[in-house]
Amino acid sequence: MAELFLGGLIDPAQHSRTDKNVLLPSGDFTTHGVIVGMTGSGKTGLGIVLIEEALSAGVPTLLIDPKGDLTNLCLTFPALAATDFEPWVNEGDAGKAGATVPEFAAAQAKAWADGLAGWGLGPDRIAALRARAEFTIYTPGSNAGVGLDIIGSLRAPTAGADPEIVGDEIEGFVSGLLSLVDIEADPLSSREHILLSNLIHHEWNAQRDLDLPTLVGMVLNPPIRKLGVFELDQFFPPKDRTAFAMRLNGLLASPSFSAWMNGPPLDLDTMLHSPDGKPRCAIVTTAHLSDQERQFVTTLILSKLVTWMRKQSGTTDLRALLYMDEVAGYLPPTAMPPTKKPIMTLMKQARAFGVGVVLSTQNPVDVDYKALSNAGTWMIGRLQTDRDKQRLLDGMSAAAGGVDVGAIGDTISGLAKREFVLRRAGKDQPEVFTTRWAMSYLRGPLTRDQIAVLMAGQKGSPAAAADAAPAAAPLPPPSGPAATIAPAPAGAPPHPGGARNQRSRALTGRSARSPPAARDLADNRSSHRSQGADMQVDPHTLDAAVAKNAFTGVITIDVGGQRTLEHCEGFMHRAFRVPMTTSTRIAIASGSKAFTALAVMRLVEDGALRLDQPVRDLLGDDLPLIDDAVTIEQLLTHTSGIGDYLDEDGDWDVSDHVLTLPVH
Repeated sequence: MAELFLGGLIDPAQHSRTDKNVLLPSGDFTTHGVIVGMTGSGKTGLGIVLIEEALSAGVPTLLIDPKGDLTNLCLTFPALAATDFEPWVNEGDAGKAGATVPEFAAAQAKAWADGLAGWGLGPDRIAALRARAEFTIYTPGSNAGVGLDIIGSLRAPTAGADPEIVGDEIEGFVSGLLSLVDIEADPLSSREHILLSNLIHHEWNAQRDLDLPTLVGMVLNPPIRKLGVFELDQFFPPKDRTAFAMRLNGLLASPSFSAWMNGPPLDLDTMLHSPDGKPRCAIVTTAHLSDQERQFVTTLILSKLVTWMRKQSGTTDLRALLYMDEVAGYLPPTAMPPTKKPIMTLMKQARAFGVGVVLSTQNPVDVDYKALSNAGTWMIGRLQTDRDKQRLLDGMSAAAGGVDVGAIGDTISGLAKREFVLRRAGKDQPEVFTTRWAMSYLRGPLTRDQIAVLMAGQKGSPAAAADAAPAAAPLPPPSGPAATIAPAPAGAPPHPGGARNQRSRALTGRSARSPPAARDLADNRSSHRSQGADMQVDPHTLDAAVAKNAFTGVITIDVGGQRTLEHCEGFMHRAFRVPMTTSTRIAIASGSKAFTALAVMRLVEDGALRLDQPVRDLLGDDLPLIDDAVTIEQLLTHTSGIGDYLDEDGDWDVSDHVLTLPVH
């Protein structure tokens, strides 16, 4: 169990450091922590110091960063040279100091070198941090940093997954999605929430992955007949479902929405650890998003964390750390936003799995103090109002009844900047400490351009995507126009993964992002390589064939029992422009009779059947109302006189009659 060096104890009356450092066992944070302080209290600096220490101890961190301050963790300069600081200093700060940018950068470099030296830290410790951990800034919904495929998070869980975990993950996704279209949905009473949740459950129970275009299409043509005891059309009439689908469609059709499907998938294993086991610092910054979008992203990430957590074995040490830089709005005292349930779950259950949660806020009055009472470690800085202080003391009193809240209240009132009251886990006697100097350069939130510069090396092949498999080498064009399939160059790596998560075209006709295993050929102009068969498909030839025949549907290629290509074209519902997807099922009704007749005639040619053979030979005791004299030829020529055996108003589902094995 590592010790996290956060600062040093001080004499509260004199505001001077003592000779005792504050070293907190990493295991203390399995009982969670709370950092509270008004603007200017040093709260963000304390949080960054805590994260630096956790990463140095080998603990991966997942950071929810709604203000953009935590991106400063990527600004560590082992040489502490002025030239390293210069690109990142604020010109406005230099102007206020009456200095040029180079002069201000030199002053900042000296301040950091002197500040760290005052705590016994030097360039070697900064270099060790950079070597110990990997840092990634994720910007969901934006191409500034590494994107995050939030919408692609509807992959079916593994067979046998805990139904409660699956239900919580579905509830979080649906609640967040509906918030994006301004629908305040109660999971127990909202038709929209109940329908979407049941659709996802239906597909996941069949071990089928989903994407958002497919889900929107299923709203119009659901594969389920009932919701509860009511018929679907009675519970949610088709006209209302159409209006709901159009509302979701508006989200998909937005030109800016394609950014939500960029980047690696939302996978906690790859976000927290590199392939060689190195801890990662996953900074998910949402400063560029609207309030509804932040709720959506944060809900999905927290729900995924809960699912990931429950798959881990028990431990008493800190396995991973979740840090939320401003929890107000996500954990309110009375309202129930979609983020509140997963946070409450983590606060109550994460300890057993070694997952620590640290919540930071400058507005304690806007946070559910009952949730905060689950935290064992409290770090309290200067507060703005007596009301804030009282709310905080209420929570601390609930967490530790032996604490003298009156004495703590007096101490809080006298705190200076970067001074905090520390209540350790399992100890009632509080202490006062000041934070050590941060190794990261605390320059404030980074701009989009600055994030882009920092992440330029990762955006081309993001960490999570790189973990899956190396990108396929560029392929030469085919030698002739008819060469649609040709052997791949020797030594070229196979394309990773399956193709169930294929993204169909967006409703406006533009291409949405698909996983590397099955890109949209027509729009991405990428070659397709099989997983083990080493093949490539010329996208131009395929596009020409699609255009010539006005093809609508799904093209698939299977080689050696493996799916090597899935490609979608056209719309499953032309009136509402709902795109075709790989999981679309088109009702062709009597169109199937031609295929049945063809299969029967092939069996006749092979001698397995005779046209004059009685059908009873094949049916046995099944369908007793069919006359024993009816022959196969009479069935094929519609002269058997058999009535309709299928009760179309009965309680059955078309999926009951779908073959589970390929028949081609």
